[in-house]
Amino acid sequence: MLINLIKNMAVIMVLAYVMTRTRVYSAMMNKQKMSLGQQVCLILVFGTFSIYGTLSGIDIMGAIANIRDLGPIIAGIIGGPLVGFGAGLIGGIHRYSMGGITALPCSVSTILAGLAGGVFYCLRKNSFINIKSAVIFVALFEAFHMGLNLAVVRPFSVIYPIIVNVSLPMICTNAMGMGIFAFISNNLVREKETQRQKDLIEGELTVAREIQMSIVPKLFPAFPGRPEFDLYAVLEPAREVGGDLYDYFLLDDDHLCFTIGDVSGKGVPASLFMAVTKTLIKAKADIKLQPDEILYAVNNELCEDNDSGMFVTEFLGILTISSGEIVYSNGGHNRPYLLRQDGLVEMLPRLPGMALGVMEENPYTCARLVLNAGDSLIMYTDGVTEAMNEAGELFGEARLEKVFSGLAGKSAREQMNEALQSVYQFVNGAIPSDDITMVVLLYFGNQITQE
Repeated sequence: MLINLIKNMAVIMVLAYVMTRTRVYSAMMNKQKMSLGQQVCLILVFGTFSIYGTLSGIDIMGAIANIRDLGPIIAGIIGGPLVGFGAGLIGGIHRYSMGGITALPCSVSTILAGLAGGVFYCLRKNSFINIKSAVIFVALFEAFHMGLNLAVVRPFSVIYPIIVNVSLPMICTNAMGMGIFAFISNNLVREKETQRQKDLIEGELTVAREIQMSIVPKLFPAFPGRPEFDLYAVLEPAREVGGDLYDYFLLDDDHLCFTIGDVSGKGVPASLFMAVTKTLIKAKADIKLQPDEILYAVNNELCEDNDSGMFVTEFLGILTISSGEIVYSNGGHNRPYLLRQDGLVEMLPRLPGMALGVMEENPYTCARLVLNAGDSLIMYTDGVTEAMNEAGELFGEARLEKVFSGLAGKSAREQMNEALQSVYQFVNGAIPSDDITMVVLLYFGNQITQE
């Protein structure tokens, strides 16, 4: 008997699971007001479940072992007293029409089942009844159902053995069915909460991307009135936003300050730290200061009250436009490449100096190089060299140098686009884990102005 009842209950659970995937059910879970049409629909659906519970029951001495109460109880819990009563009324009338010695108490208990479920609806807030409470509630109600039959049906000598035979299977099966439905519903609530959190995070990442992209210069040519040099930069945010940055600005008519950096961490905090770093660099940069002094001042500012422990690698240089001389300093950033006009590629020497924001009073050093007409200084973040394909291979510095060697004689934009295209072809559609940022400074000197 128990096995047969469980099989019948499983059919109802499958149909109930399908129903939980509908928009109407999601609205019910949040106790949103339902239209009259929706309420009628629920009454008919769960009333049908109740009828099925009766028809699939097992006849024992004129009584029916069944799962009839399950439909109205669920209807009441998710739709309220009116829906529960309506479903119970359908199931109760159908049971009464079948007759038998238990027709009256069983019909009444089915109607009361829907009302009892409605009481739970009124008591709960926006959360569904937990599994333990659901099981205990239905078990107690089915015990009440058995007691009602014992109290009403006569002769007692006839009803007693019937109740002894059907009580345990009915209590167990109905309680099990309610427990399964409660599990399904609570799981749906968790799914909705997970989706809400996901949407919230995606919203934060969108804000972070907007912050990141709005704060870096994006108009090119960057200095249309300065034919002595060409500059082009690209920042491609990854799906998980990081804190890459770049900037460039004139200190006076003959000096261009440029920088590129990469903030530790991801998301909104990294974007905010990036914004602070960029603002500090522009505030501290001065024609009277060397690049190492600028980094020193910015580092001390970032270290102050840096409870988050975030830091930023930073490369900063100052170009003397008339001579092509660059004085630069490096705070733990990837070493840029010098691309000569003849195609020779050189990585700049390593300079001592840790990332900014790690330790106050950290000293930095300067170095010098000279750009000749047609030479380029190419800066990048580790998102370029650490770009990974689906096989887990990194793009790496060797591939990057090979790409750079074929870029001599091209404009800054062309050098940038071809380098990035090589990276994208390598990853072949793999999702990037870090921002990809590059800055190309192509020097012409007085070559164009003289012509």
